[in-house]
Amino acid sequence: MSLAPSDPIATNLEPIASSRSYKEAQKIVDYLSDHGFPVRGTLIVGVGLRSVEQVVARMTNLRATGWGAAGGAWFGLLIGLFLAIFTTTVATVFPLVLWGLLWGAVAGAIFGLISHMMLGGKRDFISESALVADRYEVLVEPEHATTARELLRGMTG
Repeated sequence: MSLAPSDPIATNLEPIASSRSYKEAQKIVDYLSDHGFPVRGTLIVGVGLRSVEQVVARMTNLRATGWGAAGGAWFGLLIGLFLAIFTTTVATVFPLVLWGLLWGAVAGAIFGLISHMMLGGKRDFISESALVADRYEVLVEPEHATTARELLRGMTG
């Protein structure tokens, strides 16, 4: 943690600390709060943002079919439960829900496979996206900045 961050992001707020991780910035604000600092209006600002996309798997016909079947099964279950509300006997509820689940899975599998094949080999992977920052700055109102810095001196040393 450094106590002298660069240029403030919000013009009416003053930077009091900078950290390499969001978790560390949260600890700074938590420390201030635990010591009676008025944290309302305090900002944690990510500086140097980047979009990171991590590829986690290859999308295959089998995987597309499986995901389609799973999504379709949930939808079929919902439809089966909805239709079960209107049944006149309790004995018909289970078969109705089971048929909804089964037909939903079949329809979802078909839809998943066809939609994947229609992409024609484009975007044949599964990924997770995240927004990451180089550093995080803690900003407070100017009238509280001196108090915050004094409290943070106790945190670092």
